[in-house]
Amino acid sequence: MLNDIEFANPELLWLLLIIPLISLWYALQFNSKFATIKSSSLKSFGSSGKGLKYWIKHGLFALKMIAIALILVAFSRPQSSSSWQDITTEGIDIIIAVDISGSMLAEDFSPNRLQAAKEVAMNFIEGRPNDRMGLVVYSGESFTQCPLTTDHDVLKNLFLEIKNGMIEDGTAIGLGLANAVNRLKDSEAKSKVVILLTDGINNRGSIPPLTAAEIAKAFDVRVYTIGMGSYGSAPMPFRSPFGGITYQNVEVKIDEESLQEIASLTDGKYFRATDNQKLEDIYAEIDQMEKSKIEVTEYRKKKEEYYPWLLIGLLFLVLEFILQKTYLRSVVA
Repeated sequence: MLNDIEFANPELLWLLLIIPLISLWYALQFNSKFATIKSSSLKSFGSSGKGLKYWIKHGLFALKMIAIALILVAFSRPQSSSSWQDITTEGIDIIIAVDISGSMLAEDFSPNRLQAAKEVAMNFIEGRPNDRMGLVVYSGESFTQCPLTTDHDVLKNLFLEIKNGMIEDGTAIGLGLANAVNRLKDSEAKSKVVILLTDGINNRGSIPPLTAAEIAKAFDVRVYTIGMGSYGSAPMPFRSPFGGITYQNVEVKIDEESLQEIASLTDGKYFRATDNQKLEDIYAEIDQMEKSKIEVTEYRKKKEEYYPWLLIGLLFLVLEFILQKTYLRSVVA
């Protein structure tokens, strides 16, 4: 449809005005070739009608003009017009900071804390297609597994790759939070959020958790903290000296006081997850709380449409040339 087409070089369309000028010149040239004959009767001319080649000869001129017009349109680069639409959508920048220390292998969640945390977080990611999201992991140290991105497929693949033992063991909550904040500090989003998940007490790293919280507050980053673990004790797998796996019930120790202070200081909220369902409910609640309305412009990419115009124009020129040099070679206009 022509109303769906726009041109990258519309100024070249002015050259189409040459077509009627050339056509006018052709008509004047053709008429000037015939002398005026005065005769009292036309009977002497009989029925000398104009043959097929006569009309085809002039049809070649029309064919050439059409070919030139098509090529000029092609040079103007017709494109499928973009569809622009201003819409209101929900989008924020979110970093998920996940504890991958050894205690995250405890099996008070199914199949264990770390795997449950990964699965629930990936479902959360799928439910927020308009957000930029990233992933920070920490135990004794911290690193960025995925910076902020809108490519959620890449993010989910990187989520699948995280596991205990990637870095030195321990629980550096402050370092993990500081790393997450560092990923958000230059963001221009209206809302910047860290979801900080841990199952222990800070025992490593050079940055205390509350210091990291102060940094988050300074950069206007809101922190939702999640303490992960059942009450009492939880079965923990240990490698037996004989090569197998044995289980011991280990006391669940979560520094809830610090996690509550971090959340309170940054205008966030603290949650306690004791099983898979509770963890899902927590992410659902965070999802509902973080609905920041932003204006975005939606558009589709432009598609070049000049190929058929150029191809048909060239085919017409080739056809005109072949007829001129073969079938109509002996015809004089």
